[in-house]
Amino acid sequence: MAKMIFVNLPVADVARSTALYEALGFEKNDKFSNEQASSMMWSDSIVVMLLSKPFFATFTPKQIADAKTTSSALFALSFDSKADVDKIVEAAVAGGATEPHGPEDHGFMYSRAFEDFDGHGWGPFWMDPAAAEAGPPEHEPIAG
Repeated sequence: MAKMIFVNLPVADVARSTALYEALGFEKNDKFSNEQASSMMWSDSIVVMLLSKPFFATFTPKQIADAKTTSSALFALSFDSKADVDKIVEAAVAGGATEPHGPEDHGFMYSRAFEDFDGHGWGPFWMDPAAAEAGPPEHEPIAG
C-alpha cells in the first residue's frame, strides 16, 4: 500500500463542510462517506476525513478541542502559483470560510490563510522552486 496521510477533522455539520471542501477542489470518495463522515481526497495520498463530532469522539477519550478558540494544528497546502493560492482562498471565503489575515509575500514564498466553519486553519502557499531547493533564507520562518 502506498504511504498516505489521513487528516481527521471534527465538524459540526458534515454536509455543509463537505460542500465547502468540494468547492475548494477536494473530491468526495463516496465509498468511505456517509452521514457521519466524508472522505475528501486532495490527492491520491492525502485525504481529509470530515467527521461529525460525535463520531470523531469514538476515536479518542480526550475532549475535542474547539478549533475556533484554540489551535493545535495548521494545515499547509502547496500550489504551483500565487494565483492558485489566491483562487483557493477566494473560493473558501465565497463558500463561508473566514480569512484570519491578509496575504504574506516574502518574495520567495507567498501564502494566505483561511479557516473552515469549525475553525480548522489552512495555509495555502506557493514557493519559488529555486528557493525550495535552497531552503529558507536565514531568519525566515519555514512555511507551516
